[in-house]
Amino acid sequence: MFEAIVTISAVISAAIAAVTGFGIGSIMTPLLSLQVELKVAVALVSIPHFLATAERFWRLRKELDRSVLVSFGITSAAGGLVGALLNTWFKSPLLTVVFGCLLIFAGFTGVTGIAEKMRFGRTFSWSAGFLSGTFGGLVGNQGGIRAAAMLTFGLSPEAFVATSTAIGLAVDLARMPIYLATEWREIFAHWPIIGLSMIGVTVGTQLGTNVLARIPKQIFKRTVSFLVFLLGIAMLYKGT
Repeated sequence: MFEAIVTISAVISAAIAAVTGFGIGSIMTPLLSLQVELKVAVALVSIPHFLATAERFWRLRKELDRSVLVSFGITSAAGGLVGALLNTWFKSPLLTVVFGCLLIFAGFTGVTGIAEKMRFGRTFSWSAGFLSGTFGGLVGNQGGIRAAAMLTFGLSPEAFVATSTAIGLAVDLARMPIYLATEWREIFAHWPIIGLSMIGVTVGTQLGTNVLARIPKQIFKRTVSFLVFLLGIAMLYKGT
């Protein structure tokens, strides 16, 4: 039963990620943490996450915004490496609470339109990139903060998802070697779950990518913001 739930969740989360640029880690990590330690769940999810991210990037590579990738992606990858290193020994419910509060704020300002009136400079984009990557490596949830920060760049839905995906891919490449070095026994012990998740995210990515081009830009931004807000509530509840 649990394997079936994991497979269905992988399809759904990958379809959401193909439309919004995030969702796999946000859904799959809490689910797997019901069966294994959180740090092991983060390591396990990183493999299907990498597969889906690579597939999504290949499909949308022509829409990539290179300037945002450079300003945001470098610090995201560095943050992912730092977070993965911290993941091996650092645990605190306070981190989850802080993370949840940040997402609630970002989601609320996006849904209400306040975020569109905000103007952030290069320093903010670099800082937000590092923060999102660090949370990705540490607790397996990077997409919410990254999406909230990237909404301020005014990208089209296709460019938004393509650039967010490229940054997520860089974070995965930075953090996965750490997981493989520290959690390789647990990873190999749970290979059936990983295999089913990989099949699920492949199917979900194909389904979601076909929907992306049909979404108007304004509706897309509100949808992403609302999902960020819901994710923040879930993280805050988990932390408390």
